[in-house]
Amino acid sequence: MAQHFDLIVIGSGPAGRRAAVQAAKLKKSVLVIEKGRRVGGVCVHTGTIPSKTLRETVLNLSGWRERGFYGRAHRNKEHITAEDLRRRLAITLDHEVEVLEHQFSRNNVVWTAGSARFVGAHAIEVTGETGDVRHYHGDSVILAVGTYPHRPAHIPFDGENIVDADEILDLKKLPRSLVVIGASVIGIEYATIFSALDVKVTVIEPGASLLGFVDRELVDEFVHDLRDRGMSLRFNSKAVSVEKLGEACLVQLHDQRQIAADMVLFAAGRAGATASLNLEAAGLAADDRGRIAVDKATFRTAVPHIYAVGDVIGFPSLASTSMEQGRIAACHAFGAEAHAPPEFFPYGIYSVPEISTVGMTEEQVREKGIPYEAGIARFRETSRGHIMGLNSGFMKMIFALDTRRLLGVHIVGEGATELIHIGQAVLNLGGGLDYFVENTFNYPTLAEAYKIAALDAFNRMPAREKPAVHDLQEIALLAAKRIAKAARG
Repeated sequence: MAQHFDLIVIGSGPAGRRAAVQAAKLKKSVLVIEKGRRVGGVCVHTGTIPSKTLRETVLNLSGWRERGFYGRAHRNKEHITAEDLRRRLAITLDHEVEVLEHQFSRNNVVWTAGSARFVGAHAIEVTGETGDVRHYHGDSVILAVGTYPHRPAHIPFDGENIVDADEILDLKKLPRSLVVIGASVIGIEYATIFSALDVKVTVIEPGASLLGFVDRELVDEFVHDLRDRGMSLRFNSKAVSVEKLGEACLVQLHDQRQIAADMVLFAAGRAGATASLNLEAAGLAADDRGRIAVDKATFRTAVPHIYAVGDVIGFPSLASTSMEQGRIAACHAFGAEAHAPPEFFPYGIYSVPEISTVGMTEEQVREKGIPYEAGIARFRETSRGHIMGLNSGFMKMIFALDTRRLLGVHIVGEGATELIHIGQAVLNLGGGLDYFVENTFNYPTLAEAYKIAALDAFNRMPAREKPAVHDLQEIALLAAKRIAKAARG
């Protein structure tokens, strides 16, 4: 007989676990089904957490952050091995799993391991690792199954020299050279991480550039930085074949060029992990990339009691937005009030250096015909940047000329994914230029770049009622006068 739950969540990644906990807080019985042996999904085991842990480990061991002072040859550990990277990764993943299991336990969320498939609109069959079969019935179902790397037939993956974005985490030894096929977010993250280890990296991308959704000025700076440190970027190039030659690989391009390397990472796209769900039994279907269509306000599918959240529904495919999607879906499933997420969310790319963006790019502002001005602050212009030895990195802020409201913030450089949240808050609260010009930021910090960039834009804007302000001392004086006037009533 099938065991009954108010909600069944398939997948325990960011979207699934947030949905499960939200439903549990609404006093609903919840079952989470996870295909892997441990909870956490792709995010914890092969995606977000492992790649960011790898990045941090590489930056620490390689001494990357100190090279501005001590030169490009500087290293904190002379001989870095794959075991060094795996050791820290295992510690981090164990901690993440422990936290998640405790979260499920204290919220009375039940979870089980196995492969789930629909056998009816409300009926789920789960097959365990040993072949045991269990049956469950759910009033509502949330699909949070995530994605897996796209693996085209013409790429001879072997898990050692020719790998996808999941397999690269299981390296037995570090390559001396690496070819990355696909300048996707994941591809660029891994390409720059290995470049920080002084691995010779070549990126092959069929498009004319990379990261098409990012402000072009930011991308230009980023590309210049990558080439300056020796990375090879082959745009308008397509890999037609990959061949393994002994312990090395040979990549054949469409223009007859060939690239030899110790390892090849194929990172061109992902597909929704829906093939094994037997969606037809529930009255659902996925597209040719395994994605499920939903109403983006409620995340309800074509079947009213079934919802889909996270990477399986497509863009933006971020852990942060997936969590909010899970929360909203669980609330709608049980008729609870669900506050819609703010209009603007930050997008973080954990490359070396980091990239983060929120709001409109300069290209989008121009397309909309909005009169604007932009301001730039380079990290080396800040005292904190000097202290940290930063030679690159900058912040770009875009303001509307008529209202002076903030339209977008775009950052490339150290700490970009943290710094972006100041801009995000001001953007979603409808703030503008005056906030950055008239407020005080801790000194010395990289956040001071907000004031520098705002002043840069301010000094090029048409004069308004108040006189132009040219430096920090005048800003402080104006702010002090305003505070004093307010105190006098």
